[in-house]
Amino acid sequence: MRKLALSDEILMRVEKPARYIGNEVNMVVKNPEEVDIRFCMCFPDVYEIGMSHLGIQILYDMFNKRNDTYCERVYSPWVDLDKVLREEQIPLFALESQDPVKVFDFLGITLQYEMCYTNILQILELSQIPLFSKDRGEELPIVIGGGPCAFNPEPLADFFDLFYIGEGETVYDQLLDAYKEYKNQGKTKKEFLEAAAEIEGIYVPAFYDVTYHEDGTIASFEPNNPHAPKKIKKQAEMNLSDTFYPEKPLVPYVKAVQDRVVLEIQRGCIRGCRFCQAGMLYRPIRERDVEFLKARAVEMIQNTGHEEISLSSLSSSDYSQLQELVYYLIDTFRKEGVNISLPSLRIDAFALDVMSKVQDIKKSSLTFAPEAGSQRLRNVINKGLTEENILSGAMSAFISGWNKVKLYFMLGLPTETEEDIEEIAILSDKIAREYYTIPKQERNGKVSITTSTSFFVPKPFTPFQWTRMATKEEFISKRKLLSAKLKEQLNNKSIKYNWHDAELTMLEGVFARGDRKLCALIYEAYKNGCLFDSWSEYFKNDVWMQAFKNLSLDMDFYNHRERSKDEILPWDFIDAGVTKSFLWREYETGRAEQVTPNCRKGCAGCGAKVFNGGVCYEPRNEAGESTISQ
Repeated sequence: MRKLALSDEILMRVEKPARYIGNEVNMVVKNPEEVDIRFCMCFPDVYEIGMSHLGIQILYDMFNKRNDTYCERVYSPWVDLDKVLREEQIPLFALESQDPVKVFDFLGITLQYEMCYTNILQILELSQIPLFSKDRGEELPIVIGGGPCAFNPEPLADFFDLFYIGEGETVYDQLLDAYKEYKNQGKTKKEFLEAAAEIEGIYVPAFYDVTYHEDGTIASFEPNNPHAPKKIKKQAEMNLSDTFYPEKPLVPYVKAVQDRVVLEIQRGCIRGCRFCQAGMLYRPIRERDVEFLKARAVEMIQNTGHEEISLSSLSSSDYSQLQELVYYLIDTFRKEGVNISLPSLRIDAFALDVMSKVQDIKKSSLTFAPEAGSQRLRNVINKGLTEENILSGAMSAFISGWNKVKLYFMLGLPTETEEDIEEIAILSDKIAREYYTIPKQERNGKVSITTSTSFFVPKPFTPFQWTRMATKEEFISKRKLLSAKLKEQLNNKSIKYNWHDAELTMLEGVFARGDRKLCALIYEAYKNGCLFDSWSEYFKNDVWMQAFKNLSLDMDFYNHRERSKDEILPWDFIDAGVTKSFLWREYETGRAEQVTPNCRKGCAGCGAKVFNGGVCYEPRNEAGESTISQ
């Protein structure tokens, strides 16, 4: 019988104790005494969200396939257990063995979104690990960060020993092998970090120095250790049909946000939306073989008991073998009552046919993401979607029996005008009007349009990484303008309007494009009570604003200014595949309101061809240089 870190008495004092006891279906059990490396994988948010993350499932499976490694998990304790752990001085523990996180060799933290940064400090402090990497001794875990936010690791640089830039299937084995050698030979932590820095894709922030100009912009970013390269190259797994993918994913006892089998059909995107970080970071597009996916789907349903399969992709419609895969899944699982979920699907005849077979039309809604109301602004962001596409898709859905539509837009996009905002309301109304052109006796009740807006946040490695972000006051004004315009529409009773919080968006913008100075800000806010910032009931904007004031940091500097073409950006030392010259070219093309064709129609020379694979057509000379004009 394994030991429990928490007594029954303590478990009875917390909400959802099943979050903390492990023993889930397909959990891996090993004897910690029989392995060389203990790796604790962390998602810095509540269990239900972390258990829905595919990346951790993949790495958990991959690490535990190594005989010399035992990978376990930890998530952010909810506020009730956080209080208990502090009062009782119980160190945070891993779910599998219930051993304290501080006894592990590695603590690997997934950086999925910016508003989890204070939770990272919670994990470290509750684990009784010093928050700053410079204060950790030889006996404590190596703290490593990875995930999309690691593509600008600088706001967290002081808290991490190293960062893994890119996809984990590539050099993690090399990193773990290097650690095993370091451990067996009794070398120092610094010696291991120097060896790690020589592995492609590994960034050790302590091995780099930053200097600043008087105006606060970066003057230089240089290695201070001979083992550290000037550029860190993103890691990308090019063969997705012959790599790690869990056959027996973990199944939580507590209902997770995504309680289903996730079938990742491809990585990357051909579309080139200029606001989309994922579409740039995960280039080039790489597909999984359809036979691989069929086999995995059957295995995962058998091994989990889930009743839904979700096809994961940035743009499912662009998967070349989608029809074969989807019809196979429908035919295979129809008798078992397994639902097929297809997010990111363009609304066309095939999509409607599929959804009519896998959804209850009376209950479900269709989702469109025009992002901008006017065609002019959709051209600016390279959405590649016309009003005709949107209206014809909606009409096809209405004729097929749907009467609920969700529309997603962004406010504050570059070059946005009041007319662009008003066009969101007009487009919402036009879609409702389309429905009422159907004869009354053929309609499925009244139409329901839900129009939702988020606020645009410029992200690293996108063409808009240089652009100014709107202020909180501007965002609120834009939202009020749209709300008023929606009320003017003839079909306003059919339209519901949802919007995001402006204050939280402001902070996300700061961290998205921030530098190392923000480490002090995160620490200051955390010590003054900030935690679970992405949860509206716990977000303390006044504490964050006081932290900015205490440290003489200016939010306007990070959010509300245009960057120049030659400014050194905090993430410039990372080679993400897409070149800075391509991104700048797209920035200018967007401002000229011009559309760049998707990758299958023509190559724009983004740089991703350097990975030698995927759906990528960039012509290169013998030296490997792009022959497309820069």
